[in-house]
Formats: sequence, structure tokens, C-alpha cells
Amino acid sequence: MNNPVDNNQAITNKVWLHIFQEAQTMAQKEPALASYLQDTILDHDNMGNALSFHLSTKLASTATPVQMLRDIMDRVFADPKIISCAAKDIQATVDRDSACDLYSSPFLYFKGFLALQAYRVAHHLWLQDERSLARLIQYRISLKLAVDIHPAAVIGCGLMIDHATGLVIGETAVVEDSVSIMQSVTLGGTGKVSGDRHPKIRRGVLLGPGAKILGNIEIGEGAMVAASSVVLKAVEPHAIVAGVPAKVVGHVDIDEPSKVMDHYFKCP
Repeated sequence: MNNPVDNNQAITNKVWLHIFQEAQTMAQKEPALASYLQDTILDHDNMGNALSFHLSTKLASTATPVQMLRDIMDRVFADPKIISCAAKDIQATVDRDSACDLYSSPFLYFKGFLALQAYRVAHHLWLQDERSLARLIQYRISLKLAVDIHPAAVIGCGLMIDHATGLVIGETAVVEDSVSIMQSVTLGGTGKVSGDRHPKIRRGVLLGPGAKILGNIEIGEGAMVAASSVVLKAVEPHAIVAGVPAKVVGHVDIDEPSKVMDHYFKCP
């Protein structure tokens, strides 16, 4: 029987090897990038160290200097479970995004991936009761990457967040493994309701661009929410919903539409 820890390490090693080898090739092919690739990837012996350097550089400011962020991220990315999730997010992006043909592209350039990893830092701090620091990281993510994910939200592994601009995920939201999320998606509340008030997105769901899912409702496993839909009621597993307000317009015939990334559906 396979050991999940060994499998996770194997995935991390595989993804990092791809990133490192691609950086070596790019540095030779495009010498103008050599210094950038050296600093960001080639000077590091593992993905955790490289990701810490890259994110701390991107999110830094006068009030949040690089070294302060680097110290925090070095601590968080020493956790192999967190780095394993990052590796699975990269693999998901390579597998699902038709514009991504290199493992190094999400790591270097895709702000959906970068915002998600920065959220993982903030979430770790939140769970350690370092909540002001977690909110500071959230604030920097929002300013620099135009993505707002509350540090208390619970997000799984193997996510693909495409484009990412305008993404909002609220405090009590849950997003399970293998979900794909397009730009301008909101997982929000419905007003001044307190407590558990945000959506629960189950495994394998595909959320189309501009979808708004509001309230403590469940989007069932393998469901699909069409572009620009406003979802106010629970969605059963493998259903397709569309419209304002969203209604069921069909059902998917695959387990995880998030992995197929087909937004097309026939109207009834």
C-alpha cells in the first residue's frame, strides 16, 4: 500500500525538478532572464526556499520588508504538507490551463497560484493565533495581486485559479481539493449575518468567470457554476447551474468538471 507521505514527496520532487530544469534551459535560451531565474529558482535547493524568496520579494513594502516576510515564509514553507499542496496546485494548473505549457510558469508568473500560496502562509499564521500578522499578509496579497482570501478560509490542494483578478473568498468559506476557479469569482456572505456564513465548495467543482456564490450554501461535488451566475441556494452534486438567480440547467457526465475545464453547456 502506498504511503501518502511518500507520494506527496514524490509529487513535490517531480514538480520542483521540472521547474529547475526549465529555468536552466530558459537562462541559456534567454540570457536577459538569467539573473532573474538565478535569484528566483536556481539559487535554491528546494521549492519551499524558492517560493519563500519569490513571494516575499513580490509582497514586500517599506512597512513589510523582504527579510521580515522571508523569515515568516521560511518557517511556514518548511512544512512538507504545505509545499505538497503548492506542488499539486502547479500540477493542476499545467494539466488544466491551455495557456500553461511549463511548470515554471505558474511559479514565476501566475498570480492565481502565487496568491493561493501566500494565502497558505496567512492561513498557517491564523491557525497559530498570529492573526494580526495573517491579516497583514492578506492585505499585501489584496494590494499586490488583486485577490482577497480571508486567512480563516479553508482551502484544499490541487486547485487551479485562472487569471484570479477580483477573486474574493470569505472567512468561513471552504474549498475542497481539485476545484477550478476562474476570475472575478466571489464566495461571499449575504450581508450582516454573522457566524458560519460563506459557501462550501466540494471536490471537483468548476466555478466559471464572474460567478457569485453567496451564503452558507453547499456546491455539491463535481458541480459546475456557469459564468456570471448568482447562486443563492445549494447545488446538488454534478448539477450545472446558470443564471441570475442560478437555476439547474443540466448535469455533468464526468466526476470532476474542474479537471476538464469545459464551460460549454446546452440550454434546456
